[in-house]
Amino acid sequence: MGMYINVGNAGFRRARNGEYVDKSGLIAIVNRTLNSERSFSCVTRSRRFGKSMAAKMLCAYYDKSCDSRTLFEDLEIAADPGFEEHLNKYPVIFLDISDFITRFDGDTIVSEMDRRIKENVSEAYPDIAVEESDDLMDYLCRIVASTGQSFIFIIDEWDSICREFEPGTKAMDNYVNWLRRLFKGGQSSQVFAGVYLTGILPIKKYNTQSALNNFVEYSMVRPVNMGKYFGFTKDEVRSLAKKYGMDFDELENWYDGYQIGDEPSMFNPNSVMMAVQNHLCENYWASTASYEAISDYIGMNYEGLKDDVIAMLVHERRDVDPAGFGNDMRDIHSKDDVLTVLIHLGYLSYDWRKRECYIPNREVSEEMVRAIKSNKWNNVADSLYKSKKLLKDTLDGDEEAVAKGVELAHDDNTSILSYNDENSLSCVLSLAYYYARNDYIMHRELASGKGFADIVLIPRKNVDSPAIVIELKVNQNADAAIDQIRRKEYPAKVAEYSGNLLLVGINYNRETKHHSCRIERLSL
Repeated sequence: MGMYINVGNAGFRRARNGEYVDKSGLIAIVNRTLNSERSFSCVTRSRRFGKSMAAKMLCAYYDKSCDSRTLFEDLEIAADPGFEEHLNKYPVIFLDISDFITRFDGDTIVSEMDRRIKENVSEAYPDIAVEESDDLMDYLCRIVASTGQSFIFIIDEWDSICREFEPGTKAMDNYVNWLRRLFKGGQSSQVFAGVYLTGILPIKKYNTQSALNNFVEYSMVRPVNMGKYFGFTKDEVRSLAKKYGMDFDELENWYDGYQIGDEPSMFNPNSVMMAVQNHLCENYWASTASYEAISDYIGMNYEGLKDDVIAMLVHERRDVDPAGFGNDMRDIHSKDDVLTVLIHLGYLSYDWRKRECYIPNREVSEEMVRAIKSNKWNNVADSLYKSKKLLKDTLDGDEEAVAKGVELAHDDNTSILSYNDENSLSCVLSLAYYYARNDYIMHRELASGKGFADIVLIPRKNVDSPAIVIELKVNQNADAAIDQIRRKEYPAKVAEYSGNLLLVGINYNRETKHHSCRIERLSL
């Protein structure tokens, strides 16, 4: 087994020895691109979304130095017509760029990669001499001319150099030129039957030169036909939940919510696997990444970004145009750039049809809250801290305390929309009840009875608390809010989810800027 060529199938074999969710259908997509105009692929996705696993899977499937049939014969790919045609038929070069980042300085990384791969390849082809002037591409061309066998080249963490070094530095210039030498030259299509790059960021948009525009790109923004292989689907997570005796609804709350292309509901695969194997749903994101990754970005506060982040915390969506982003984490010039980075990093999900982004689930929401606290958005952080007490006061029926809590939250966060706007009050109130999401599913404008309830909190499974229906009024009174709840028959609809109810009416007086509250208990 070589270090860079003929690496074998050990990496994927270890995956198959454990719990493995079948994503081998990705191979069929790649197979259909081989030896064609679309044979160079750059497939990027967030950390913890299985990009390195996919690279290991492809290595195991294509590598001619091993026999991987038993690893794939019970998987989806085995039923594909091209399965036999490409199984273990190619010399495969595999490179993890991140391995070189800590070992060599910026001036020598690229030359060391080229030299070490060339030396390892020469060990696999001892009958084909390496000329003194050869770079890696020269040598590969000579091998292909002699053997008639083209290569598969797989690069994991392809963009790690781009994330580590500034544009215009020697390391970056050398790396881009190295990639162009391998994959953009006249002989590239003859040397490589297929190229598969994977990382976090799509290929950088350079101001000059076409760089690597011959690559077909698949990303969190535009996954094309690979969306269902980027994460876990509902059915896959249901199967895992059943196998491990986990509550699917809890897994959904923590890790679902990503829309990836046409796939409307995708789960973070790493977090799901951690949860089912530990038999515990919690924030596994924090163990594999740091909230500082987003803290600096949201701290820029371009064009009211702060207000957008707060709104997304309460399940609102925000418009985003990812087209202008240069695919460079250091080159940020607008709110759209920040939001697009967060989509690629997995902190936001992207609905490409509506061109909107949103926070997908509880796990990511917790990371956003940590980032908010680190940016010292004191009013917001204070409202989140006080949300636990507001829920307790509501459940205790303390009308005066609830009115005061809502008033403080409203005063502290009025910039979200407009202070006197009812929708603004609804958004702020959702923020004020943020802590309730631990035990409740929150709905805004839930269709109930003969109308829409402003805010409804439905208790999660195994939570022994009443459902809560909240109605907001402006320049009326809290009793009018309670009357509307009863008149429009909200309780009857909510009773489908929970037997015990709290009816909460809140009124805001525009002139006095004061809030009043009325709470009633209702058993059905």
